[in-house]
Amino acid sequence: MQWPFEVFIGLRYLRAKRRNGFISFISLVSVLGIALGVAALIIVLSVMNGFQKEIRGRILGAAAHIEVSDYQGRVTGWQPLSQFLLKQPRVLDAAPYVSAQGLLSVSGTVRGAMVRGVDPAYENRVDEISRHMVFGQLSALRPGGFGIVLGDELARQLGVALGDKVTLITPEGNITPAGMLPRLKQFTVVGVFKMNMYELDSSFAMVDLRDAQVLFRLGDDVSGVRLKLDDVMAAPEVKAQLQTVLRPDATVTDWTDMNANYFRAVQIEKRMMTIILTLIVAVAAFNLVSMLVMVVTDKQADIAILRTLGAAPASVMSIFVIQGAVAGVLGTCSGVLGGVLVAWNLDPIVSVIEHITGSKILSPEVYMIDYLPSDVQWNDVSMITMVALGLALLATIYPSWRAARTQPAEALRYE
Repeated sequence: MQWPFEVFIGLRYLRAKRRNGFISFISLVSVLGIALGVAALIIVLSVMNGFQKEIRGRILGAAAHIEVSDYQGRVTGWQPLSQFLLKQPRVLDAAPYVSAQGLLSVSGTVRGAMVRGVDPAYENRVDEISRHMVFGQLSALRPGGFGIVLGDELARQLGVALGDKVTLITPEGNITPAGMLPRLKQFTVVGVFKMNMYELDSSFAMVDLRDAQVLFRLGDDVSGVRLKLDDVMAAPEVKAQLQTVLRPDATVTDWTDMNANYFRAVQIEKRMMTIILTLIVAVAAFNLVSMLVMVVTDKQADIAILRTLGAAPASVMSIFVIQGAVAGVLGTCSGVLGGVLVAWNLDPIVSVIEHITGSKILSPEVYMIDYLPSDVQWNDVSMITMVALGLALLATIYPSWRAARTQPAEALRYE
């Protein structure tokens, strides 16, 4: 099949050796610039997608999809409420809980903790903590046993292991002739879990539901009921539906509300990084402008001869559009291939860098996790590819238009 002469000449100009080596260098820089910009954008967005997916999974491993309580944070008669909630669409399981803050003390070492009272028989249905036990079992929590399950980092900071005693200090005190004194209760460590999320592992503890009710003087009341849904992404929709069928004083929060600031920050950061790195791709793409302007200047005589032989201005313009577009396609495809390959193999690459430098790239105390997760989403890759190709094509218009305006007599005057 015969190609149109515009395609033939455009491709020939792209691969031919030029008298001016600087033009060839600029062409190479333009292609490499687009490739690096596209690869960087794919890698950064993949890492941010990976962070969001990983942190969301770990948060949901310890948090319920929805929590139902009231404005005072205290629910009376949780069994009828739980039965009513289980009849609602998309609700699979329900579990009561008591939530409070406290201080854990061992031999003068004190750490703050979020204490949750749970019934192991129900708790296993709404979260995955029992699957992440390092030592002991969640089922070891029994009424009246005053056992406690700690995050592994919290246990390490306190210096305790299975069977050790820890003292839980509650915010509510006892009134005595000497004044207000904090309430103290000694617990036995019956389990240690590790969610691989520093915030949870370093500040979260679980006790039996009945023990928590006694300790925090709740009687038979609980803080609320936690729900598990058939689809975690449907939580906002189910929350809105529950608010219409529950009492006005009921409060319903879903997992997106509990971590709203984090997910909002990640979304804003992802959007801003996309804009910034797209500008880098744009700068690289518009290097094609300088390259094509130099090529047009270098090929004035060729353009004049083509015009003399009857080539229309549109044909001349097409030659240089094709030349620039092919360079843009080469850069974009190289960047997509390189970016996807790096994103797929990011963890071993980072491990090698950490081994060479002898330092940890991510601190779990700051970033919640200690490695770089990566999640390549093809809709992001497609968006990046289309934007890069569009910018490359846009960059070819002005130089090609200048080439089409070349007057044969003026171009050949000094040849």
